[in-house]
Amino acid sequence: MTEKTEKQLPVFRGEISLLAVILINSLGVVLMLFAGSGISAISSVPYALSLVFPHLTLGTWTYIFQGTLIFSLMIMRKKFVPNYLFSFVVGFAFSMMLDVYELKLAWLPMTIPCRVLYFAAGYLLIAFGVALSNRCGLPIIPTDLFPREVSAIKNWKYSRVKITCDLTCLAVTGLLTGIFLGHIDGLGIGTVIAAFTMGKVIGSIGECMDHHVKFVSFMTKKNAM
Repeated sequence: MTEKTEKQLPVFRGEISLLAVILINSLGVVLMLFAGSGISAISSVPYALSLVFPHLTLGTWTYIFQGTLIFSLMIMRKKFVPNYLFSFVVGFAFSMMLDVYELKLAWLPMTIPCRVLYFAAGYLLIAFGVALSNRCGLPIIPTDLFPREVSAIKNWKYSRVKITCDLTCLAVTGLLTGIFLGHIDGLGIGTVIAAFTMGKVIGSIGECMDHHVKFVSFMTKKNAM
């Protein structure tokens, strides 16, 4: 894409995009949970922790898990990154919305057709939300930030990093629930499908976005100066 073409693209505010990401991704995670075919891979670890240690909610364990990811990124960068602190705020809002959606949508019917619909909607919402978050130009939800930053730090292809992160989360979830609950919970065919395919779907959606819209925020303007 040429510089001239890029400047002609419609401009969308990154701040609005980030707000949409928080609402979209948290809804997608809860819908996949309600589908009963397994929660999204990146959220499976805090979900497993909420089952093993139920005194804390899914949202609280998600925030703790996100903090661990941010700390790991700083270790890999071998320095303190101030922008990562804002990700804690974003992650907290995301975690809060998980608990809100889980409570407010408890009335949803749980028939087989409805569960299939929940999975499809949740899958697409998460894929779209992650692609959007990768382009908003702002510190994003730590679970979305982690594979993007690892890709940049190691100079590895994003889709490969995303799939590796998802598969690692599946393994950890299986071990946690298998050891402490005596059976594997939170994982299903939907989780496996998402783990092996979502990275590529996110990449495709992102490429489509790049051809149709340009994102700017107060941070991108600052970096361009």
